[in-house]
Amino acid sequence: MPTLELLRADHAAALLLFERQNRAYFAASIPDRGDAFFTDFDALLAERLAEQDAGTCRFHLLVDDDGSVLGRFNLVDIADGEAELGYRMAEHATGRGLATAAVADVCVRAATEYGLSGLRARATVANAASRVVLTRNAFTPTGETELNGKPALTYARRLAA
Repeated sequence: MPTLELLRADHAAALLLFERQNRAYFAASIPDRGDAFFTDFDALLAERLAEQDAGTCRFHLLVDDDGSVLGRFNLVDIADGEAELGYRMAEHATGRGLATAAVADVCVRAATEYGLSGLRARATVANAASRVVLTRNAFTPTGETELNGKPALTYARRLAA
């Protein structure tokens, strides 16, 4: 059974493999991270861990029984009791309810462990699966925007401690 884990340095190899294996899949709906992400991966991971230690972000990985990464679920820009939720799933792990369950888990942690009272999220209009994950987790649409040059919706969710 997959588990949601807070990002650690020892996740590096599995996380890099996840990003490499799904690069083309991700690039179809969000901007490609670029070659520098992969060549500078260790330094970027160290920066993310430092942000997490500072409390400005919380990075979670959905890890399968074999240690492989199935998804990333991040809370970024934590301030004033709120954060923005972002996530991405491995192509082979989609369509099984894993993202919905992981977002539910992140919402509980956001309220109980991180003391947050609200979350924001965005999803492109074309990304129906991501919008379903948000609505199944009690996020409500709050407006329209652009995400990576594409029409998108903004969402919000209040959290109860």
